[in-house]
Amino acid sequence: MEILATGVQKDERALLERDFAGRYQLRCLETFLTIDTVPLAAGYEIISTSVNAQLDADVLEVLAEGGTKLIAQRSTGFNNIDLDAAERLGLTVARVAYYSPYSVAEFAWTLATALNRRIVRAATRTRDFDFRLDGLLGRDFRGRTVGVVGTGKIGAAFTRIAHGFGMKLLGWDVAPDPACVELGMEYVELDVLLTESDLISLHVPLLPDTHHLVGAHALARMKDDAILINSSRGGLIDSAALVETLRAGRLDGVGLDVYEEEAGVFFFDKSLEIMTDDTLARLLTFSNVLITSHQAYYTVDALDQIVAATLSNVDDFLAGRAGAGTLVPKRPASPAPAP
Repeated sequence: MEILATGVQKDERALLERDFAGRYQLRCLETFLTIDTVPLAAGYEIISTSVNAQLDADVLEVLAEGGTKLIAQRSTGFNNIDLDAAERLGLTVARVAYYSPYSVAEFAWTLATALNRRIVRAATRTRDFDFRLDGLLGRDFRGRTVGVVGTGKIGAAFTRIAHGFGMKLLGWDVAPDPACVELGMEYVELDVLLTESDLISLHVPLLPDTHHLVGAHALARMKDDAILINSSRGGLIDSAALVETLRAGRLDGVGLDVYEEEAGVFFFDKSLEIMTDDTLARLLTFSNVLITSHQAYYTVDALDQIVAATLSNVDDFLAGRAGAGTLVPKRPASPAPAP
């Protein structure tokens, strides 16, 4: 059986081919799966996609008609997949249930420290032999307040690093994490977290309830000199509202590894094209904004785990069982214990 993997990065390909060798034939394409490219998947019973695949109902219908039975996505996020349509079409969908939370947590801190200490500006200056310190003044993180929005595995890893810096810890989530509480985290309402935090980092999934969680109201609650970091999902932030906040001279720094309209832009070379996304173009003009192209997860450790989980999802499907990463078909709830 040959499996088609789409949206494969050059560094990722060697890891996929290594783990799949001797088990399954694998065809890797750099092309992302969209309505325009979905004919490439015709005849493949199993396909593996990246988080930037556009798997809406129209694409899923073409996949089902072409013989696809399993979509094994190489990410934890799955907001790009119409799960209801997949279930209706009889498609099995699986994701990576877990990979190194440290990859994303450490990268979020990389953005935060780079912004706080003006690293990009300083490095650019020294390359031009300009060794002045004007405009490079930062702040100690120690003693200041960090607000962690979402304290799952990644948020908890981010919190442990913040504790190492000696920061006051504020958290917001549907339920407190005992390990974070043990570190001294105080769980508060979101408005309180936004108002009191010097550094705010987002680590919640993108769901209907969290879409534009950080909009005009939330941004207005933040300190004028706060630093905002998003290494989770672009749709958590209302980008237009963020531009207006920055235009007003507010926020000390913004670090974005994700952007709500990143599909078709991130992971591509657009250097010879006109940027037609006015909001993204405007964000890139602010000297206190640092944008990277969804690379927080991109470590050898995380990719090893992602590839292993994808292979496990394929094994589970062919064995007729639902694994930890299976999203569709939904597994029935466990029966209540006998009285």
